[in-house]
Amino acid sequence: MYKALPVAAALAVCALAAVPTRAATLTTKGTGWQLTTRLGVASLSPGRQYTITFATSAMKTRYTPYLTAAVAQAEAAGLKLAIGGVEPVNPAKCGPVGHIQFTELYRPLGRPGFSQGMPCPNPKGVGTGGIVAIDSEYWDGTWPMPAYKLRNTLVHEPLHALGLDHPNLDLNKDGKTADYECAANPSGETPIMCSPNGGYRTATGMGHLTGFDLDGLKALLANARAQGIK
Repeated sequence: MYKALPVAAALAVCALAAVPTRAATLTTKGTGWQLTTRLGVASLSPGRQYTITFATSAMKTRYTPYLTAAVAQAEAAGLKLAIGGVEPVNPAKCGPVGHIQFTELYRPLGRPGFSQGMPCPNPKGVGTGGIVAIDSEYWDGTWPMPAYKLRNTLVHEPLHALGLDHPNLDLNKDGKTADYECAANPSGETPIMCSPNGGYRTATGMGHLTGFDLDGLKALLANARAQGIK
C-alpha cells in the first residue's frame, strides 16, 4: 500500500517552497491526475536530468527491474529520467539536485504496509528531486502483497517525489473523497497514483504508467515551459 501524506517524523519535508508566483498560468489538475502544489511543486524542468539513485547496491539491484518500464515511459513523455547508481541517503534531508533517492525504512508512515515519497521543491515551484522510503516489511515476509500491488507501489512513490499527488475524487457525491475513488479508463484501470492502490493489474501492465499518470507528468513539464523554465 502507499500514501504520501501526512509526513512522518522519520521522513522530514524537504525545504517546502511556495507555489510559483505565476500560478494563475499553470494547470495543476485534470482527469485522473493532480500535482503536489500543496507541497510546493507545480513543474519539472524539461532540460534537467532527473536520476533515481539508491542507498545501497542491494537496493539498486532489487528495485531497478521494477522501475525500468515506467522510467522508459516517462522519458518518452519528455522527462529526462534515468536510473542511476548508489549514494548515501539521509531520509530527513534532500540529496543532490535532480536526484530521486530510494531507501528502505520500517513503516516510514508509522503504519504497516505504507511507503512514502516526498518531493524536494525550490522557491520557483520546480521539482528538484525527492526521497522515497519503501516499507521494509515488503521484503521480510511480514507484509505480503500481490505482485501487481507491489510493482505499482514501487512506481507510485517516485512519482510523488517528482510532483504527482493522489487524484482521488468524491465520485459518489457523498461529501467525502474516499479510497479508490478515482477516474478510470474504459478498461476500468485507475491511475497508478490513485490511493491506496491503482494502476494495471495484469502481468504485462503492472508497474507501467497509465495515460492519466503520463498526462500528469506532461503537465509538470508544460507548466515549466509556461514559466519560461528550461
